[in-house]
Amino acid sequence: MTRIYLSPPDVGALEREQILDAFDSGWIAPLGPHVDGFESEIAEYVGVDHALATSSGTAALHLALMVVGVEPGDTVLCSTLTFVASANPIRYLGATPVFVDCEPSSWCIDPSRFAEAVALHHPKAAIVVDLYGHCPDYQAIIEIAEAHGVELIEDAAEALGGSWRGRSAGSFGRLGVFSFNG
Repeated sequence: MTRIYLSPPDVGALEREQILDAFDSGWIAPLGPHVDGFESEIAEYVGVDHALATSSGTAALHLALMVVGVEPGDTVLCSTLTFVASANPIRYLGATPVFVDCEPSSWCIDPSRFAEAVALHHPKAAIVVDLYGHCPDYQAIIEIAEAHGVELIEDAAEALGGSWRGRSAGSFGRLGVFSFNG
């Protein structure tokens, strides 16, 4: 049987050259000019002031939840249709994930269901997932989050290069998260 991988690596001659350059420069760990350059290029590409490289999207979401002050006992909204990495960091911090249904047209969080969940659960934060290159209706989601003091984290791991109404994926929440390996 032939396997079909979810995200097979795409490593060409340029990537191999850059890997060897990192080895030859001695900047394998902890960080170095390649990571600094990557962070700068991603921030510019997305249109934000800062970017931080992490070992995984899960680690980035965990840090984002910590930055916005999620603590044990808090509630955090999360999309029903997502990779488990969007929900696990909520539990890492002792908070409770509450899953919000998605729209059938975009497979992203449904703003009307998001509003219902905010009113019912009074969450500290929400992880809104951009799925398969699609972004949800951020205008509605941002208005709801701001009106209720909900910290918004955008999980744009599957939408690098995507946009919604001319804005780049990863620039909607207080913190946007991208991943190249999940």
